[in-house]
Amino acid sequence: MRSVLRSPSGTPIQPMNSAVQPVAALPSASAAFADPMAAEAELRVAALAQWLEPLAPTTPVLAVGARFLDTGSAAWLSLPVVDEAAVPIGSVSRYELMQRVYIKPFGRELYGRRAITSVMHAQPLVIAAESTIEDASRTIAARIRQPIMEDFIVVGEDGRYAGMGKVLDVLGAMDRRMAAHSQDLEKANRQLRSSQAQLVQSEKMASLGQMVAGIAHEINTPLGYVRNNVEMTRESLIDMRGLIGAYQQVVDYFADGADEAQLAAHLRELEARRGKFDLAALDDLDGLLDDTVFGIGQISELVGSLKDFSRLDQAQVARVDVHQLIDGALKIGGNLLRKKNIEVVRQFGAVPEIVCSPAQINQVLLNLITNAAQAIAHEHGRISVRTHAVGQYLMIAVEDNGAGIPAEHLARIFDPFFTTKPVGQGTGLGLSICYQIVEQHRGRIRAVSTPGIGTRFFVALPVRGRTEETA
Repeated sequence: MRSVLRSPSGTPIQPMNSAVQPVAALPSASAAFADPMAAEAELRVAALAQWLEPLAPTTPVLAVGARFLDTGSAAWLSLPVVDEAAVPIGSVSRYELMQRVYIKPFGRELYGRRAITSVMHAQPLVIAAESTIEDASRTIAARIRQPIMEDFIVVGEDGRYAGMGKVLDVLGAMDRRMAAHSQDLEKANRQLRSSQAQLVQSEKMASLGQMVAGIAHEINTPLGYVRNNVEMTRESLIDMRGLIGAYQQVVDYFADGADEAQLAAHLRELEARRGKFDLAALDDLDGLLDDTVFGIGQISELVGSLKDFSRLDQAQVARVDVHQLIDGALKIGGNLLRKKNIEVVRQFGAVPEIVCSPAQINQVLLNLITNAAQAIAHEHGRISVRTHAVGQYLMIAVEDNGAGIPAEHLARIFDPFFTTKPVGQGTGLGLSICYQIVEQHRGRIRAVSTPGIGTRFFVALPVRGRTEETA
């Protein structure tokens, strides 16, 4: 016969429904799971609690064994034991009951008629109904016995028995929460990467915007003499066309047998055109065309450098000659260098090709070169670019004889938005982006500077890129 629990005053304790029993002030399980994301954030232990008829302290051991065979208890690892005030005082593990009573020789005879308190675990796993799932998981991790042999007891605010909860339910709720958090982190990471790519591209376009006048000049100069050469070639071709026409008329006379008067007229016209035509122009024509091809080549190289610099496929990796990247950056910044009458010294060593993102390394080089040019305020500016190989790294040094960087600023030059330029002349992102790009290539970038003497930036890039290392 089922034991009836009574309060200290003798009033029977009414059990909760056999369904999930939430505490009144907490969200129900159905409401919690209406929005999965909000559910995992607000879920409390009460939403996982199920009513399981507790055991009275005086319940015989054999009766508890029979209770475990009941279909209502089949899914549970343990049964709760509560006192007359409905306060949990212990739990009975199915596994321990089997080991101590039913498997042990004469276990039934020794323990069968005894009260369940003689074999129960007197320090059960008890969790408050208002506890969050995270708090419950921490409590379980700290107190659960290994192997897992029991479920946990849920109590209300007054400490009285409110139901039972399964450890696996808590673990499942935590797993769902971790999955939701993982998705949030993944989404945030994608947004961060997208924002970073947009920031890099914006800084790149800002750099080009500052040099747009110089770049237009770089294009207009060769374009001007290409156009002039084409006009001169056109004039030469017009005179040549008239001379060839006069020769054709003379040839036609001999073929058609016209009279001598017409032949004399054709010969006079031919002689007049020969007198007007400058034969030396034919020799100059080759030179004009060579100059035209050279000018178009300059425009093509500049446009190619701009295309490589401004391309959006930042992640494209290729094996490249770093000297070509340096020359491309110098072409883009060429007008600024010439405008300030800065001498550029190339000291290229015998270095191997490297595997990198050409567009990104182009941006690093252009930023370093333009920063060096902007730091020079005198008329004898000099920028030297040196390369050499050290082990598995390619070293690039960009040095200027400009104003230098004060010691208190040197440690912050790679910080985002840090700039010493006047408002409107710098975003403070150039060197920060350079640092990020070099770090992403598993390289290093450092700077040394002496105020009044100049600054030197060192960039070390691995010869083998990340794609080769992971292959």
